[in-house]
Amino acid sequence: MPSPVSAGRPAAQPPGRGSVEALITQTRRLKGDVDAVRRDTRSDGTDPEERWQRALCDLALHQLDDLDAHLAQLRDGPAPAPPSDPDGPATALPVRTAPAAVPRGSLLSRVGSAEWNLLTDEATWSGELYQILGRDPAGPALTLDELPSLVLEEDRTALTAMVTGCLVDGKPIDGEFRILRSEGSVRTVHMMGEPVLGADGGTASMWAVLRDVSELRRSQRTVRETHDSLQRRRRQEQTEHRIAAEVQQAVLPPWLGSLRMPHQGSRPLDLAAHHLPAAASTLIGGDWYDALDLPDGETLLSVGDLTGHGVAVASGMAMLLGAVRGMAMAGSRPGELLGMLNQLLDATVQPALGSAVCCRYRPATRTLVWAQAGHPAPLLFRDGTGRMLNAPDGVLLGATCGAVYGQAEETLQPGDLLLLHTDGLVPGHITTAAVDRLLGLAPRFGAARTAQDCVRTLVEEFGGAGREDDACVLVARVTT
Repeated sequence: MPSPVSAGRPAAQPPGRGSVEALITQTRRLKGDVDAVRRDTRSDGTDPEERWQRALCDLALHQLDDLDAHLAQLRDGPAPAPPSDPDGPATALPVRTAPAAVPRGSLLSRVGSAEWNLLTDEATWSGELYQILGRDPAGPALTLDELPSLVLEEDRTALTAMVTGCLVDGKPIDGEFRILRSEGSVRTVHMMGEPVLGADGGTASMWAVLRDVSELRRSQRTVRETHDSLQRRRRQEQTEHRIAAEVQQAVLPPWLGSLRMPHQGSRPLDLAAHHLPAAASTLIGGDWYDALDLPDGETLLSVGDLTGHGVAVASGMAMLLGAVRGMAMAGSRPGELLGMLNQLLDATVQPALGSAVCCRYRPATRTLVWAQAGHPAPLLFRDGTGRMLNAPDGVLLGATCGAVYGQAEETLQPGDLLLLHTDGLVPGHITTAAVDRLLGLAPRFGAARTAQDCVRTLVEEFGGAGREDDACVLVARVTT
């Protein structure tokens, strides 16, 4: 295959809309010219040359119709998919007719002609028709009775109906059938023809033009199969997106204010959380947040992120969150808990990476014990300023077998505000500039009355367009 770039000449660029529009105009002008020639060919059916000329005009118009339709498709782009209800039946997209295959060096497909004299039972074929049907040019042309012997059995009924309608009812022939050539190949033939009437008004003969449309039909079949494959893939993606969204919503219900905790009465922490979706709504990630009262009176706080998007990631996130809750309820400390999560990811069939921060808050001493696995450290806001907590050692979950996770302690004070978040909160990677942007919210957090107000501030600041990934935030405000 030659290179698309030759010396001194760059590769051809896709045609612009204007150039395609010009081609459409030229094609339609040519169609008008061909149609005018066809109308001027006033054959009474007796002159074979005139019949041949008119048949060629008909074939040219067929080809130009195809060309016009596909140039319009090139100009307008692919037809948009109709709205689809993921829970309802799939709606098939309309399939556009594929353009005719163009043989090497020729605009039209291979065309042959034939005439069958019903009075003498003689058949006359052009040389091209012998080639189309795979017959020896030295042999006799097949009569109408013999022609079905070349046709596949399942197409013989259709051919017989076309020929009968032409000879008996005077109907023009315009149909297709498949033939089996002598070397074993199957070809699709399009046949157009008309009866020729004798002096007494009866049918004296039948003429026909036959075109090999095998490549055209093969191209149409390829387009149709490709279209169907894309439709199946689109439906599969829609289903996976719906399932992933349902899993995420089940684990992270829509934010309706502060997190509801099972115990009533005065609480040592005012809690609120929120999930911020990615700018591209199709990206359902593995971010989570959680807060849970534990049997020993402590409170579990955690945020995390499983890398990737889709159903597998959403279900993996739900699994990790369930494991976090179960191990915390069993009394596991943050460092130990992350170590077991790492083993869990390492043992899964499909390798995955994740990050997390896990905290236990002890209200009696206002002590926060926490650990991290390759995750941004919590931010602590106090008296109108903020800082990042010093992170203990910890690698990404699933990165290495047998990893050990350190722990750190922080004593909090009434009015302190703790911000836990995933790395998709600030557009781009978590950098010093990103952390400074978060810490710059300290005055607004200091003026906020509730954790919910702080979350609202975060949503106003980072909930707009431009975020490449989804994110979770969890705000804990020490009340007593």
